[in-house]
Amino acid sequence: MSKELIRLSDCVVKFDDEIILDHLNLYINDKEFLTLLGPSGCGKTTTLRIIGGFQKPTSGDVFFDGRRCNDVPPHKRQVNTVFQKYALFTHMNIFENVAFGLRIAKTPEAEIARRVEEALELVNLPGYGKRRVSSLSGGQQQRVAIARAIVNRPQVLLLDEPLGALDLKLRKDMQVELKRIQREVGITFIYVTHDQEEALTMSDTVVVMDKGNIQQIGAPEDIYNEPKNAFVADFIGESNIIDGTMPEDKVVKMYGRKFPCLDGGFAPGEPVDVVIRPEDIDIVSPEEGQITGTVTEVTFKGMHYDIIVDFQGFKWLIQTTDYSPEGARIGVKIDPDGFHVMHKSAYSGKFGDYSSYSDEYDELNVDAEAGLEGDDEEN
Repeated sequence: MSKELIRLSDCVVKFDDEIILDHLNLYINDKEFLTLLGPSGCGKTTTLRIIGGFQKPTSGDVFFDGRRCNDVPPHKRQVNTVFQKYALFTHMNIFENVAFGLRIAKTPEAEIARRVEEALELVNLPGYGKRRVSSLSGGQQQRVAIARAIVNRPQVLLLDEPLGALDLKLRKDMQVELKRIQREVGITFIYVTHDQEEALTMSDTVVVMDKGNIQQIGAPEDIYNEPKNAFVADFIGESNIIDGTMPEDKVVKMYGRKFPCLDGGFAPGEPVDVVIRPEDIDIVSPEEGQITGTVTEVTFKGMHYDIIVDFQGFKWLIQTTDYSPEGARIGVKIDPDGFHVMHKSAYSGKFGDYSSYSDEYDELNVDAEAGLEGDDEEN
């Protein structure tokens, strides 16, 4: 059974009159990889700073191993931090960078040598001790920062968006590496990110935050498959979120039609948010479809197409390997386990309609449409 290591109890943080954390309650288990996930300004970094001792809560308590530690300074907590900016000492070689904390602790030289080599081995940089910081790539510097943080054997490692400065491929590689390192050293990792894929890839537990509040806590699979509200459904992956009602258990009604689903426990006729993930939708002929719509946008994404379909004025996103041209009439079928029904919340009506895109999506669309038109001409 997991042992509780850290608890934040009714923590509030205010700057002037602005509430950054709003009565936050959270516990973290020993040897857990927990990720605080949310958009900028949601309070995730403030939560990390409270755990590290860099920020005192305005009210509420922080417990470490059962002891209240609100007034314990950072250097007296069994915690180390890795930031997005690695803050390595450029005038020192790699060995001395990693050994820095051990020297401050007056660790014997023989033990310093052994522990530094162990730490460099752990981050896949054996034999790099004599190299200069300036000779390393960004990914290697990040590994050195991690080695320096774990060589002191803290109980907890705090990681504040540590992969943000890396390119996409290196970031994906380091996600796997960080999870491996966490398992091998057997310490608690508390990770802050706004990147959903990072959270889902690495974490034992994901804490989704918005506006200083925790929206949902759970395993990555549960957060993705069973979101608690429209914010979580939209923030974790892509979601079509449609207004519906629950006429009875295991039946959801939308667009004036009834669909079999797996959800129950709602009041008869209760208004609900219906989440349908883009990958759970099958494209069929209009005659076979549960509902029919018109394709308005097609974007080639490499492994699949992102297809936007207009259903009675509400735009859905469908992810499929089957190409449907713009303007085509299509039908869709959704299995009962493809519907996830949620209670209405303060976030209802704000997400899930793909009638407008971000600038980034627009740019992708222009490129993709140009390529698809070229293919059509050749065929």
